[in-house]
Amino acid sequence: MSTTESPLSGLVNLRDLGGQPVSDGVVTRTGVVYRSDAPHDGDREPEEVPEWPPAVVIDLREPAELSGAVHPLAGTAEVRPMALLAGIDPTAEAEDGDHELTAMYRAILRQAGERVAEVFRIALAAEGPVLVHCAAGKDRTGVISALLLSAAGVREDAIVADYVRTDRNMYRVLQRLDVAPELPPGVDEEDVMQLASTPVDAIEAVLACFAEHPDQAAGWLRAHGVTEAELQRWRERFLTEA
Repeated sequence: MSTTESPLSGLVNLRDLGGQPVSDGVVTRTGVVYRSDAPHDGDREPEEVPEWPPAVVIDLREPAELSGAVHPLAGTAEVRPMALLAGIDPTAEAEDGDHELTAMYRAILRQAGERVAEVFRIALAAEGPVLVHCAAGKDRTGVISALLLSAAGVREDAIVADYVRTDRNMYRVLQRLDVAPELPPGVDEEDVMQLASTPVDAIEAVLACFAEHPDQAAGWLRAHGVTEAELQRWRERFLTEA
């Protein structure tokens, strides 16, 4: 990045899901799954990942969020839209004391299971890196990232840690979304990030949904039509020795 280039002129919540621990000597492979906030036209090429552009982009946003615009990576990658929140009712999944995101995450898994399983199959079939993103790369992307990691056997503590990493990027994400103006006097970045945090109990609710099935997310996927052969292919694609 040049010294005059804005820090907002590229993805600000991008990371490779490689290197996540599964068991002694086994981790997830780099260059298989990336997660991020939404790409913009004119973004610089990121240096945080080993290969760019991705082969496949899974865009989890709703059509209304896109305003008819062509995806910025449509010319260089296969873009697969998947409106993850379409038709779901988070209030139906709310429990006493829930954070509102907790109910939404449960609703994604319980009410949009076919779409979630299809995202898994798209990632499995990709012939190159897959980029999963929504608007901020936090909620919808967080649920799908947890699924892909858990289906490969990644430890729960590592899945939670990956989810909360987004906290450090949220102010810049909000700026990219044009909902975070310049900070007024007396207000710092940490104050703003508290309003758009990644609550641990929300991602733990996702893991609890997986835990209702044998083998965590692998069992959840089996219950939604994914075969054992597909799960084995995912582990072969996504896992490597450290």
